[in-house]
Amino acid sequence: MTAAHAAKKSFWNIWYKTEIIPIYITVGGACGLAGWYLTRLARGPEVVWDRKSNPYPWQNIDQDTQVKLMTVNQKFEKTYSRDRF
Repeated sequence: MTAAHAAKKSFWNIWYKTEIIPIYITVGGACGLAGWYLTRLARGPEVVWDRKSNPYPWQNIDQDTQVKLMTVNQKFEKTYSRDRF
């Protein structure tokens, strides 16, 4: 057995244990959902990316537009989507 093979096997035994797999899945899922939520927040109506052409993007939202993630007992005709940053 060569030294490189022994080091590879030792590394694999340390990092790949069956007890740790649920932790990897949970942390990976949490990081993925956190990234999704951050991109959702960055595309919201109250975030200003371009101050020169559209300094007040929240004034372009109609009255019947849903901007929240979840609404209870309310019906909206359309949901907000940012056309550009």
